[in-house]
Amino acid sequence: MWITNDPARQEKLGDAITRDAVRGLIVERIVQKRPAIGVSRGRAKARAAQRSKGRRRGVGSREGAAHARYPRKRRWINRIRAIRGRLRELKADGKIDVATYRKFYRQAKGGMFHSRAHLEQQLRAAGYLKGGPS
Repeated sequence: MWITNDPARQEKLGDAITRDAVRGLIVERIVQKRPAIGVSRGRAKARAAQRSKGRRRGVGSREGAAHARYPRKRRWINRIRAIRGRLRELKADGKIDVATYRKFYRQAKGGMFHSRAHLEQQLRAAGYLKGGPS
C-alpha cells in the first residue's frame, strides 16, 4: 500500500476512521495499491520455448542421475507391456499354445527378455515359433 507524503493531504489520513472514509481516500488517490513485485517469467518462457524446439537438451545441460529423466521403472513398464502384448498376439493367432504362453509369460516377468525381438528369438530357438519375423 502506498500513502501520499503530501502534508496538505496527510491530515485527511488521521480523520479516516470508518471503512467508508478509507474508501474515500482511495477515490482521492491519497491511499493507493502498490504494484505487485515479482520475478519476471520472461526469461523462463524464452528458455522453455527453446526447449520445446529441442535446444538446451544436450548432455552438458542435463542434471540428475542417469535414470532420473527416464526412470528404470517406467522403462520396465514399457518393455513388459510390449512383451506381454506380443505373447497375447501369438496366443490369439494360435502360433503358441497356452502352456507355452504361461512359460514365456513367467520368464518375461523374471526379466529374461530385453525386447520383443529377443522374446521372438528365444521362441524360435526353443522351437515354438517357425519362420522369419511375423
